[in-house]
Amino acid sequence: MLRLALSLVALLGLAACGAEPKWAPEEQVQAARFVSEEPTSITLYTVVNKSSGSGAHSAILINGSERLIFDPAGTWTHPRLPERNDVHFGMTDKAIAFYVDYHARKTYDVIEQKVFVSPEVAELAMRRVKEYGAVPKAMCTVANSTVLRGIPGFESMPATWFPKKLADAFGEIPGVSTRRITDDDDDSNHGILLVQANGNPLEG
Repeated sequence: MLRLALSLVALLGLAACGAEPKWAPEEQVQAARFVSEEPTSITLYTVVNKSSGSGAHSAILINGSERLIFDPAGTWTHPRLPERNDVHFGMTDKAIAFYVDYHARKTYDVIEQKVFVSPEVAELAMRRVKEYGAVPKAMCTVANSTVLRGIPGFESMPATWFPKKLADAFGEIPGVSTRRITDDDDDSNHGILLVQANGNPLEG
């Protein structure tokens, strides 16, 4: 119990550092806009420590009238993908692969959980993430759980700080498909991936 209390204190201390607001110009957002031919869906990504099994980060990919990802308090970025307060636009298949590869490495796996939803639910989810605002450090799952709990079909999601707890609950949603993504990349692969991103287009 003491350990849990100390962990929460540490998280609150990090959160107190404040959010980092960003607001890409409208022309960049519209230029990057990507529309997928896949059915509308909501996907939860959870980064999990391989040795401890604990969650380290979470994000929500939404496929509706466009495809975007809400990566609250995340460190991931791409020079060709505009961002507005933790919402990244232009999520092509290659952009998703880059996002996953950024997080999956020899010490962390990525759990992908997808649920198909109606176009109306997808639009509501996009509206909620766009309106949420910049998220302070360490509060990624607080933001994701808050967004999800306000969407029809996801009301059972817990209000939680812990990525794995949210992933466990998401996995109970009827019709969810789950896959675990592994990679043997070194922990220091982020700089290499960014160089690759600068050199490779993200179309498709």
